[in-house]
Amino acid sequence: MSAPDGIFVGLSTIDIVYAVDQFPAANSKVAARSQDVFAGGPATNASIAFAHLGGKATLVTTVGRHPLASLIRDELQRYSIRLVDLNPDFDEVPVISSISVSRSAERSVTSANAARVNEVPVKVDVGVLKEASVVLVDGHYMQACQAWARAARAHGKPVVLDGGSWKHGTPELLRSVDTAICSADFLPPGCSTGDDVIRYLKERGVPNIAITNGAEPIRFLSNGSSGMVKVPQVSVVDTMGAGDIFHGAFCYHLAMGREFVEALDAAGRVATESCRFRGPREWMRPSESQ
Repeated sequence: MSAPDGIFVGLSTIDIVYAVDQFPAANSKVAARSQDVFAGGPATNASIAFAHLGGKATLVTTVGRHPLASLIRDELQRYSIRLVDLNPDFDEVPVISSISVSRSAERSVTSANAARVNEVPVKVDVGVLKEASVVLVDGHYMQACQAWARAARAHGKPVVLDGGSWKHGTPELLRSVDTAICSADFLPPGCSTGDDVIRYLKERGVPNIAITNGAEPIRFLSNGSSGMVKVPQVSVVDTMGAGDIFHGAFCYHLAMGREFVEALDAAGRVATESCRFRGPREWMRPSESQ
């Protein structure tokens, strides 16, 4: 079977990651044990995982032309990710996240996200879309996510929502979503439990629903069938990017023809494996060196 094509629409960031012994208290400083810089963001990390597993990935995001944006472009090129830049003339500093990770794998994150970037009119590249086996949207550039999801639905392409958190515009986006994979933090208005979320999504016509919660089993509902998918247990070194890696792996296995629950199980195994390593890329190195 040939390599599947995946389109990933959403956020790209520059992630500056510090390994620390403890998080700083107010008005104090701590010395980091290490410092790394990665291209980050849900859609970006998912696209890289998809490409690493053997797919052909396209990332639809805003990178722009600020000198710091070359960090994102260089990493995308390293992993053979095709870039569709929503705003190539954007000349301000890209979205930057500052992430501290403790020895116990706890994280502290400060990020501007996509809110500081003005969205521009979106034009969907139908030529790129026609090649795709699956389209993932993370909701961060909502106008772009809606436009690409609508176009994907019109062309019969499966649309996967990375529901990390509830965002303005999500109800409209859900009209074009076939699969919603949500974190425990994804709480639509009036929802306070996983049951509420599943009911909300089902009532809005989403046929395939999953709720992830770290190392806990994945809850799912798919065309009337429900249950749990166990997540392998490992000694966790770092959970950074694990959720994004899960989404990229799910899209890959779905595009390779696996059924919904099979793809959830396979993605859970990939994401869990990534937690045995530091950062969002180290889990990829053993395969790269073979």
